Amino acid sequence: MYLILKYFHVALAILTITGFLLRGYWMITGSELRQNRATRIVPHVIDTLFLATGVALIYVLSLSLMQHNWLLAKFAGLIAYVGFGMVAMRFGRTPEIRTLAFVGAAATFAYIAGVALTKSPASWITM
Repeated sequence: MYLILKYFHVALAILTITGFLLRGYWMITGSELRQNRATRIVPHVIDTLFLATGVALIYVLSLSLMQHNWLLAKFAGLIAYVGFGMVAMRFGRTPEIRTLAFVGAAATFAYIAGVALTKSPASWITM
């Protein structure tokens, strides 16, 4: 069960960031594809499954957030990623603010991926 969850979680991570980067590109270029119904619904489905598989992995491995600093760092990063993403895709008042938030979200996702791979809150620095 662990390996199935892990690989599904990794695949969803790739889908999540790929979709986010694509939607960000569309935002920056002013493409109307961003307003497509599927573009507005599919990311929520993927992100929900991504989060659910992450929670399932925590359960299967019997991990505790308070005992594993790297896991706590991933959740803190997730909150930052969602915040940046909301500003980038919806709440940013100017194109500049949206673009900065988009870059912040992408950088935060890279940090989270580094934490996942290194099992350290220092992320890529420890490699």
